[in-house]
Amino acid sequence: MDTLIDSNLDKPMKTMTAREAKNHFGEFLDAARREPVVVTKNDKPVGIMISIEDAADTLLPEFLLDKVPGYDGWLFDKVGTTLRRVESGETALLEHDEALARLRERLQARFNAVAQK
Repeated sequence: MDTLIDSNLDKPMKTMTAREAKNHFGEFLDAARREPVVVTKNDKPVGIMISIEDAADTLLPEFLLDKVPGYDGWLFDKVGTTLRRVESGETALLEHDEALARLRERLQARFNAVAQK
């Protein structure tokens, strides 16, 4: 297993050739559980293996999980409506901390309502 320097992060990344990954698959999986591993073929990066924990912090679950039918349409309508309200001045954008505080309050209120039933 070699190390590759990511020019965007200046952080070394583990690399394995496709042949090494195939022949030492257990080691490949163990390494990927610790940190991302770049897979190369003919000395060119062709893929990357990341742990399921790291994948959970990305948008991958959005692409892999089944959604309730109509969810995407509902989400796009909701975002579109919000953008139109902001552009028209009907509503204003909040600073990040204030938006999170309001979201936490709303979630806590819903949680309390469900807990009382």
